Amino acid sequence: MSRLGADLALALKAGDVLALSGDLGAGKSTLARAMICALAGNPDLDVPSPTFTLVQEYQARLPVLHADLYRIGSPDELDELGLDEAAERGVVLVEWPERAEGNLPGNPVAVTIEPSGKGRRITFDGPAFTLARIQRSLAIRDFLAEAGQGEADRIFMFGDASTRAYETITQPDTPIRILMDAPKRPDGPPIRNNKPYSQIAHLAESVTPFVAIGNALRQRGLAAPAIHAEDLDQGLLLIEHLGHGNFLDDGKPVAERYHLAAEVLAAFHAQPFPATLPVGGGTYVVPAYDRDALTIEAELLSDWYLPYFTGKPASDTLRAAYGAAWNQVCDQLDTAEKHLVIRDYHSPNLIWRPEESGLNRIGVIDFQDALIGPSAYDVASLAMDARVDIDPALEAWTKAAYVAARKAQGTFDVEGFERAYAIMAAQRNAKILGIFVRLNERDSKPVYLKHLPRIRSYFARAIAHPALDPVRRFVEDNGILAPADAR
Repeated sequence: MSRLGADLALALKAGDVLALSGDLGAGKSTLARAMICALAGNPDLDVPSPTFTLVQEYQARLPVLHADLYRIGSPDELDELGLDEAAERGVVLVEWPERAEGNLPGNPVAVTIEPSGKGRRITFDGPAFTLARIQRSLAIRDFLAEAGQGEADRIFMFGDASTRAYETITQPDTPIRILMDAPKRPDGPPIRNNKPYSQIAHLAESVTPFVAIGNALRQRGLAAPAIHAEDLDQGLLLIEHLGHGNFLDDGKPVAERYHLAAEVLAAFHAQPFPATLPVGGGTYVVPAYDRDALTIEAELLSDWYLPYFTGKPASDTLRAAYGAAWNQVCDQLDTAEKHLVIRDYHSPNLIWRPEESGLNRIGVIDFQDALIGPSAYDVASLAMDARVDIDPALEAWTKAAYVAARKAQGTFDVEGFERAYAIMAAQRNAKILGIFVRLNERDSKPVYLKHLPRIRSYFARAIAHPALDPVRRFVEDNGILAPADAR
């Protein structure tokens, strides 16, 4: 029951109401206590029964209100318990829900616990979208059991802008592992040439790219996580935990780590990388970072950031001028060196591993959206880290470390690299400006807006290169960057 409660907690979202029914001693309180402890991330949390207090509240990953209605005289008393308000903020767990006579808030999930032989039979009934989340969590438990970790503890890991979810998996006498939960995502609405954004931008729609690319990275000396178990159809992976080392130090960039991460890229780029990779008895073809993908990402600036910046949608004329500027710039990438573009090679996705040696001290954990494109992209992603302020001196030093390592390998086109670096830095930061606004306005994640000043500064730095003249003129003609941002 405790393990089930922890599994259920991983499926819960704000607004969920669980109505726990069963006879005295059935295990309702045990189940509720396990859910609360899991949501709080504290297995030793004191969770008393609310039989006499009627309700107990907990501040956890999701706020939780635990109610026991055994002692209420009539459903009219529910108004005094604050169940409706609690359901708006977080999760509500209700024992003896029969006393509410159908007056619980929202769309409750009925959880019925009945004796069955020497154990218990538990059934769930409620809204399909909530039941689907519960079913997914129970399927993950089955996946872990097949991998020999059916008794393991599952602990929620805080997510990010990604649609994927992660858990730490711990079991005695077994190294900590990571569970990646990434079901195949449905296509969005078509936006161009009858294709959704995800297809045009070549975003991974399953875990297959992660497995194929991760194997290829490890074969070429990068510290990417090993795969311990996989279910490609369900989108479930059990992977190596590369460590707890933060690439940053107290939230600040450490120059030596950026220097080493640049050298990791240089060593990787010195090796050929095939576009076709083996995986799951078949093959995976790494998409090209083609013109459509480059431009549709850059257009996130005109689609999302410009309306936020100006307070009105971008006109068709403005959008056309912006797109034309980028097409002129992208023409210059035809001769750029191409390699695997990991795509998000920056501090949130790099693990500092001081116990290792050499290039193996940098762990790489996010590469499922990788493409074949200008190799300078990942250098720009690192040297203009979207999540931390990188001043021009550290940016230049990081680039110089990469260039020095590439020159030591043999002939290297420094001028071509600088041009491609500037173009990809500008393209990436234009994309991120749009993405961070979209996360706020579409996905209700305002925390990303705090990064906008940094990204505007990076964008201004990048478009100062002569290769970006068409985009810079567009920006200047339309007053897109405030003077303080353009310095």
